[in-house]
Amino acid sequence: MIINHLDLTDIEILKHLQRDASLTNKELSYKLHKSIATIHERVRRLKDQGVIQRTVAILNRKKINRSLIAFSQVLLNDHAADTLYQFEHEVAKFPEVMECFQMTGTFDFLLRIATSDMDSYHDFYRNKLAKLPNITTVQSFFVLSETKSDTAYPL
Repeated sequence: MIINHLDLTDIEILKHLQRDASLTNKELSYKLHKSIATIHERVRRLKDQGVIQRTVAILNRKKINRSLIAFSQVLLNDHAADTLYQFEHEVAKFPEVMECFQMTGTFDFLLRIATSDMDSYHDFYRNKLAKLPNITTVQSFFVLSETKSDTAYPL
């Protein structure tokens, strides 16, 4: 469901929560000059409508030993609906795969993979990814530096 009726208060709530989801309704009410009850109702409604999907903590990947990020493009040799579904279903089970996108263009999927180092990536590639059926090509690119990483959408 696409929500087109976000007002300025909803947008301000979303902006604040994207930056710090631990803000309480009381803190939000103070920042937005609204009652706690109003903020509580709006946050509940935004969750019920699916505008707020979930609340998470964003970890420093280097402090949890996930320093190596790879973006891997995957080309399948069969594009039947069952084959695509099977690939998506299986790759979603791998804890190393942080994101999986079906793409247009030369490759079918783009994966963001987080491992501790190149040896761990190699083990993931050989013992998990490459064992999936119907893979023709995997082309991986490794992150050297990270200039920007944001989870907040501009509103």
